[in-house]
Amino acid sequence: MSTIRNEYPRPQFVRKEWLNLNGEWDFAFDDKNRGLKEKWYKEFPQSMKIVVPFAYQTEKSGINDHSFHDVVWYRRTFTVSEDWLDQELILHFGAVDYKSWVYINGELVTFHEGGNTPFSANITPHYNRDRENEIVVRVEDPSEDVTIPRGKQYWHEQSASIFYTRTTGIWQPVWLEPVSEKKIEGVRFTPDIDRGDIIVEYDVPKDTSLTIKTTISFGDQVLVEEESKVLESYIKRSYNLRNRFTDRSNVHDDGWYWTPENPNLFDVNIKLVSEGEVLDSVDTYFGMRKVSIENGKFKLNNKPYFQKLVLDQGYFPGALLTAPTDDDLKGDILVSKEMGFNGARKHQKVEDPRYLYWADKLGFLVWGEMANCSEYSEEAVRRMVTEWVDVVKRDYNHPSLIVWVPLNESWGISRVAYEKQQQDHATSMYYLTKSIDTTRPVLSNEGWEHTISDICGIHNYNSAEHIKKSYETVERAINTEPANRVIYAEGYEYRGEPILITEYGGIAYQVDEQDGWGYSSVKSSEDLIEEYRKVTEAIYHSDILQGFCYTQLTDVEQEINGLLTYNREPKCDLAKIKEINDQK
Repeated sequence: MSTIRNEYPRPQFVRKEWLNLNGEWDFAFDDKNRGLKEKWYKEFPQSMKIVVPFAYQTEKSGINDHSFHDVVWYRRTFTVSEDWLDQELILHFGAVDYKSWVYINGELVTFHEGGNTPFSANITPHYNRDRENEIVVRVEDPSEDVTIPRGKQYWHEQSASIFYTRTTGIWQPVWLEPVSEKKIEGVRFTPDIDRGDIIVEYDVPKDTSLTIKTTISFGDQVLVEEESKVLESYIKRSYNLRNRFTDRSNVHDDGWYWTPENPNLFDVNIKLVSEGEVLDSVDTYFGMRKVSIENGKFKLNNKPYFQKLVLDQGYFPGALLTAPTDDDLKGDILVSKEMGFNGARKHQKVEDPRYLYWADKLGFLVWGEMANCSEYSEEAVRRMVTEWVDVVKRDYNHPSLIVWVPLNESWGISRVAYEKQQQDHATSMYYLTKSIDTTRPVLSNEGWEHTISDICGIHNYNSAEHIKKSYETVERAINTEPANRVIYAEGYEYRGEPILITEYGGIAYQVDEQDGWGYSSVKSSEDLIEEYRKVTEAIYHSDILQGFCYTQLTDVEQEINGLLTYNREPKCDLAKIKEINDQK
């Protein structure tokens, strides 16, 4: 059996006491969908074992079955510490694909739809103090439904082309925590570097007997220590951190700002206090960072910033979407930085929060992208919108996350180039995102067939010569048709936004027994470096391009166009890749 994930799953909202529920669970396929009728949530059938949080399709799960099983069940028992029993018990799931019913001791406690976002349930009323307690989870994941936001998960049993093995059921951590009945529900940080302020929004119980105490530190220096009475359930405060100190601004260097080169973070502790007693305490952090677009220039902290991104699909051998260890998430960032990339586009995956934590800590830009549906329907729209709102809410506080991508390459909107309904959907996703996050650029449809976007992202896998000619002028760039796709949908046009090549390269180099494909191919590591040099220098040749995203970081199953193998082994001298990236 596999090693379980032991790190705290929610790094931006940390409480000290928690119980890890990863590890061995009972598991059963329910191919005839008999479980509800037979009440498996009360009497679990004879079953196999699975290692949570790995999907049954993975080796790490201990099952490794790639065939269709659209209904599955999980079960495990647990007990908690005696000193937790005077508090509320909250059960958390990082992500379960796709529909989930959670039972405690035979009673339904919550239902959740969506395979990419977290959910939780207060299980206190159902906890039995006198005996061992039981969790049962029923999951439905319709394998062939292409209107589910599934990203790269294939709707056939065998992976092919750009689509990979499916992930069904629990694929992010499960844990339990004790909390006071009166607790901190949420906190949101919005930096304003121009004023030197951090704006903090709190969600807390409305109770005038409570106070909220906030401590903000930078290293060993305490900058803010404030306690205020809770008069409303929503509290908004602005704290000035600059306090007229020049070295805290960006006048001469990065000061206290967050950048990939200097990922400065401020530590925060928030306490909810009643008559001197601490009811709840949460540790978190933020970065003072600004993303803006001014006069067609992409800027980070008011300075033009050239983005050198790598496409990262977040798949792992033997584990698919679930990183086997925390070090695997951290390692992908470290090796990307080693090659001279300053960020990643997380492609068709809502990534584990631990990845974003390491991006914040290590200094690495991230484009946050939704896992898309493959076909359009009104039901697909509902599913997308519901989950996307939760994605933006979950990841809002991460300074590393700088761009939102709700839709990619017309996936799920295949007629967006000319059909108004699908254009309206793409545009509505743009405005929906802007309505809940005013601080980040948004692309309506990454790659081509944009409606309204803050960045013109173009996917182009053509040769270096073609790229050099195509991006000499703005007019030529926006009139290219990579993959026979127009850059702007019918009725929409370029409005002066920054232009980036957000997919290119895709150079295949086979170094092991894995057969596969890429957008072009080479026969040696030296040729891989040389082809990378040619296509990247073609981008550098352009005066209008403000960044790139190379496809891709690693091989994934049959797609062998990574700079690393699926097992994260370098295919070439990574220092040579860095030399090329460092030219600009």
